Amino acid sequence: MELLSVIRRWHRRDHLPIREIERRTGLSRNTIRKYLRAESIEPRFQVPERPSRLDPFADKLRGWLVLEAARSRKNRRTARRLYEDLVTLGYDGSYGRVAAFIRQWKHEQHQARQTTGRGVFVPLCFQPGEAFQFDWGEDWTVIAGHRVKLQVAHTKLSFSRAFILRAYPLQTHEMLFDALTEAFRVLGGVPRRGIFDNMKTAVDRIGSGKARQVNLRFMALASHYLFETTFCNPAAGWEKGQIEKTVQDARRHIWQDLPAFPDLGALNAWLEARCLDCWERLQHIELARSIAEVHASERPHLMVPGRPFDGFVEQTKRVSPTCLIQFEGNRYSVPASFANRPVSLRVYPDKLRIIAEGRVLCVHDRIITRSHGVPGRTVYDWRHYLAVIQRKPGALRNGAPFTELPAAFRTLQDQLLRRPGGDREMAEILALVLQHDEQAVLCAVELALEDGVATKTHVLNTLHRLIDAKRTVVPRLDAPQALVLEHEPCADTGRYDILRRDSRHAS
Repeated sequence: MELLSVIRRWHRRDHLPIREIERRTGLSRNTIRKYLRAESIEPRFQVPERPSRLDPFADKLRGWLVLEAARSRKNRRTARRLYEDLVTLGYDGSYGRVAAFIRQWKHEQHQARQTTGRGVFVPLCFQPGEAFQFDWGEDWTVIAGHRVKLQVAHTKLSFSRAFILRAYPLQTHEMLFDALTEAFRVLGGVPRRGIFDNMKTAVDRIGSGKARQVNLRFMALASHYLFETTFCNPAAGWEKGQIEKTVQDARRHIWQDLPAFPDLGALNAWLEARCLDCWERLQHIELARSIAEVHASERPHLMVPGRPFDGFVEQTKRVSPTCLIQFEGNRYSVPASFANRPVSLRVYPDKLRIIAEGRVLCVHDRIITRSHGVPGRTVYDWRHYLAVIQRKPGALRNGAPFTELPAAFRTLQDQLLRRPGGDREMAEILALVLQHDEQAVLCAVELALEDGVATKTHVLNTLHRLIDAKRTVVPRLDAPQALVLEHEPCADTGRYDILRRDSRHAS
């Protein structure tokens, strides 16, 4: 390139003839004339196209590269491995030719991404109380000594950038409802509009354009809190870019310093306190104030929420002959009077309520297991089986629900089952829980065991004495100050003798 520049400078600036340039450089006159006629000083060489041994395998290798690009970095095949696989297919060329093909393919892909670019966007501006954005994220933490993966709900006000995080084990309807309810409580109100992606807990079907078939329960939530729903286009995360950035920033500002927690409730309490602390420390990206100060100015524009939304998901279950219903691989007991009958199951994030005939039959703590292959658990309540053992008292001996009896009941059962008819006697004692307070029955059993008389008659007598004593207790009355004795009289038996001498009796 330097020689070409010298040739052009000699001819056009110094006006040297081509013959003199030929003598100085040793180049032919045709070559010099070609360089002088060229508009650019960069040399261009025509590379002849020669057939390669890789040509019959080019499409196969290109397809492999597309598949490898979709895999994770750790699972991708190396260029050497791809070369060996081509050899098994009949390729007899060199490894260098395969490596050069792979480098060229990667360069073309990089150029294609640079050509399309990251797109052109318009900055968004929101008014106070206008909108909030919601999204899910995944993070890991240690709870009760075990490292678990959690689904973190991120909610952010679009104007003040105030955000709140809340962790759940799953991304289900009831988790979403609870997350938004808690977010509105912490944020101090509900904006006019909510911006979401097309999550399955909110959208049942995506139509053309902005048409969406919204889930009925999610629609009920939006109607309860009176906010308008806006759903982004598929694969268009920039339409809610604020919350997308919050999901990334939360890993740096919050999750890196996360300690271990005994349960999920302690984690959510810590997350709420940490978010409020971030409001004080972080500056608003546009306004020269902290997020807490901007949020205070936006709060009057938010609608104060009323009663919390009852965010349950209802399912119909049929009670088995063993008085159990099944949910998420686990089984939960139901009162025996509803065996072989349909009931309504209301699923909450941490509770299960079983409804029938317009009333709550029982409430169980929800068990969530994420490990595959782990057998489900069975949760019994021995009170649900009291009506059964009245007819089948022999079930007390090996009945699974009765392994969880209180210690006093188990001790009494061990003593009664040693003698004939003890199973029926124990069933009748347990049935007292249906008529009297359970703690009173348990106290009567403990007193009977202390007396060494483990019989139904003694337990009944002790229970009735406890109930009667409780009924006849006279509450202590606090006398007014004016009626309090200053000098309490002392007992004097000598006064009685004086009264006998001075008294006169009619004859």
